[in-house]
Amino acid sequence: MGEEKKKEEEPKPLQISDPTLNPNPSTVIEVSTTPATAVAPMALSSPPKSSWFTPRRVLVIFSVINMLNYLDRGAIASNGVNGSRRTCTKSGTCSAGSGIQGDFNLNNFQDGVLSSAFMVGLLVASPIFASLAKSVNPFRLIGVGLSVWTIAVAGCGFSIDFWSISICRMFVGVGEASFVSLAAPFIDDNAPAAQKNAWLGIFYMCIPVGTAVGYVFGGVVGNQLSWRYAFWIEAILMLPFAVLGFLTKPLQLKGFAPAGSRKALTTVETAASDNQGGELSLTGEFVKQNSQLSRSKASTNLNQVTRFLRDMRALLGEKVYVVNVLGYIAYNFVIGSYSYWGPKAGYGLYHMSNADLMFGGVTVVSGVLGTVAGGFLLDRMTSTIPNAFKLLSAVTFTGGIFCFAAFCFKSLYAFMAFLAIGEVLIFATQGPVNFVCLHCVHPSLRPLSMAISTVSIHIFGDVPSAPLVGLVQDHVQNWRISALVLTSIFFIASAIWFIGIFLRSVDRFNEDTQHPVTAADRANTAPLLEDKTAETSAASHEP
Repeated sequence: MGEEKKKEEEPKPLQISDPTLNPNPSTVIEVSTTPATAVAPMALSSPPKSSWFTPRRVLVIFSVINMLNYLDRGAIASNGVNGSRRTCTKSGTCSAGSGIQGDFNLNNFQDGVLSSAFMVGLLVASPIFASLAKSVNPFRLIGVGLSVWTIAVAGCGFSIDFWSISICRMFVGVGEASFVSLAAPFIDDNAPAAQKNAWLGIFYMCIPVGTAVGYVFGGVVGNQLSWRYAFWIEAILMLPFAVLGFLTKPLQLKGFAPAGSRKALTTVETAASDNQGGELSLTGEFVKQNSQLSRSKASTNLNQVTRFLRDMRALLGEKVYVVNVLGYIAYNFVIGSYSYWGPKAGYGLYHMSNADLMFGGVTVVSGVLGTVAGGFLLDRMTSTIPNAFKLLSAVTFTGGIFCFAAFCFKSLYAFMAFLAIGEVLIFATQGPVNFVCLHCVHPSLRPLSMAISTVSIHIFGDVPSAPLVGLVQDHVQNWRISALVLTSIFFIASAIWFIGIFLRSVDRFNEDTQHPVTAADRANTAPLLEDKTAETSAASHEP
């Protein structure tokens, strides 16, 4: 009698034979009605596996990828890859030309389009990847982007004419867009709290270094082998990182729901605990939950545009963000023209025979020192948004004075000395300006924040600056005046960032995510990094 009574008290599994829920009648699906509190410890008892990534590995890997992106930009601008156009004498004798321009017989306009074609893909795809990050794991999106980049760069090596290589360059920009939007938030998540800006500084230091290495790389490979080999080697170098984005467990980004979360299972278990013995109620809950999931998935697919517009409205409604980007646009307006017209202005003013080498060397050294120093300095000041604006305004104003003074000197040595000091100060903005972009918005908006910042500084900054400065030079025919007019815009950028000091700002980095993570979700996803495994494991054992 005792044994029979004990058997009757044991919970019975619920058998589901409804063809809607079980399309295979020969298979019986059983859903346990055991209370969730009894099942959870068994399901969550094994601690999650440690992620291969550590904070330093994330920084190193993303920095190398960033350097490869800019190495590509430097390589295509190098003489060994870009080459020179075919020329013909009056007698009819023609030279073969060299590089891309020589092989495809490109005029200067076509050559200019080729060097900036990647910008089209970058500007179009950056907001798209940032928006997709809310429904697709951001780390996987980086893997997708790097795969597109690798294929497109290899395609550049196989191109047969102007249009084929132009299309490949556009897809190079598409591939880079995912990385531009998502890499900085990952680094900001994983950097030690007291070194966030220093880590961002190291990451952005790869921009001038990668570009300079690209000049050398393109020249050596293009002259020794062929310009096509430069692109193929780049693709081979990037391939392991593209594969890594798919084969490793994806990292989670702050502010986003974990990939592959099983909320339906959690809901069913909760329903079971509330309805022990209530088989019909549980069946109804199961049907209701699946129906809700189906509608939710359809709604997600249909509302991508609506969600993007809502996020854009929230982003542009943040005054701190808008002021920060406006200052960044003015700053990039000058930097873009410096990189394009600097050597030519130096040659016109000081008759440098090696203007490219001198300007490139000064920019690389100043870029490395300034970018890293700016990040470390903000960390020492205490990383707050008002402090970031103070640093941005101060170094831009002071750097602008040195650069302005440099173009006033007639001595080449005085010019180079003052320009070097000015560029060290000017490049110190990279860490702080991106810190503000990442911390003045909700964590879930950080990818879009970085994407719109990138799009804005290019569309309104360096893209129009080069032709506008060219128009000024055509009118005044004096490089000193043109350079001084351009450099004075640094003071406008400083004034805009100065306004940011007085705006009411809140560091929103630690705001709750839009998608709270349950204990079950944490158990089914990889921890963010190795040093957080213990914390994740402990959380997964919560009742």
